[in-house]
Amino acid sequence: MNKKILVGGQAVIEGVMMRVPGAYATAVRKLDGTIETHRKEHKSISEKFPILKKPVIRGFVSLIESMKIGFETLQWSADIAIEEEDKKAGKETKKENKIWTILTTIFAFALGIGLFVVLPLFLTTKLLNIERQAFSFNIVSGIFRIIFFLVYLWLISLMKDVQTLFQYHGSEHKTIYAFEAGEKLNIKNAQKFSTFHPRCGTSFIFIILIISILMYALIDTVIILSIGSITLPIRIIFHLSLMPLVAGVGYEVLKFTAKHQEKAIARWMTMPGLWLQRITTKPPTDEQIEVAITSLKTAFGEKFNEVEGQKFTAEAID
Repeated sequence: MNKKILVGGQAVIEGVMMRVPGAYATAVRKLDGTIETHRKEHKSISEKFPILKKPVIRGFVSLIESMKIGFETLQWSADIAIEEEDKKAGKETKKENKIWTILTTIFAFALGIGLFVVLPLFLTTKLLNIERQAFSFNIVSGIFRIIFFLVYLWLISLMKDVQTLFQYHGSEHKTIYAFEAGEKLNIKNAQKFSTFHPRCGTSFIFIILIISILMYALIDTVIILSIGSITLPIRIIFHLSLMPLVAGVGYEVLKFTAKHQEKAIARWMTMPGLWLQRITTKPPTDEQIEVAITSLKTAFGEKFNEVEGQKFTAEAID
């Protein structure tokens, strides 16, 4: 039986972040062709508070930690990119305005809430008279949400910088596949593998979109039975406040599919996410694969030689 390990990552600006047990590292390609890396030790808060390892709760905790690491590494790569562009233009690099960064993050989060939560509920309420039909209402609003998400991904995929980001996303997947298959980690071996990975965050998002339809239908039904009616503001309040629960359940579904890829039901559940990766991943160059490999090796540090060449099965955090 293959050993179990959690290895994941994400694409950043001109690079890749890789996360392994106990640490994560980011590697980016600079304008002069060199690769700059940054490694940080990491211990999940669930190690300190075992109750956070319980099903559903662990999903929300993992999501928050992943978002924190993701924003941090993305910002680091952005700082490197700005520094490189300033050097190219002969300018002196300015210190990052942290207040501006915080405001930008808040705006992006608010825009996401408005586009993928509030707007679908608003349109369904105003266009159709099905507010009291919990299941039908959430089917329609869920379809709106999925359409908005697909259109959003398609539109940003037309941008040159995003296409490069998606190539690095593909390099991340290929590198993880090669590592988990027990291949010696080099460019040639990694390029043999697919850019589509069932444990991708894209798959997680799509699972959340589907799970939310069912869970919000149940939540709306309870509200209607309890108070006799439901309004748009009440729906928005409850749907937003219960997003951690939806994310936790979605995590458990993703965990199940990662463990049981040999089962037809697991393959069927991950199929939409794999289709979606036709947009969010692109075939990487050898140079981009090299960055992803460097990131993974840096994340493992001195332990890399102990794990390279062994076959692993993906295992989500317990």
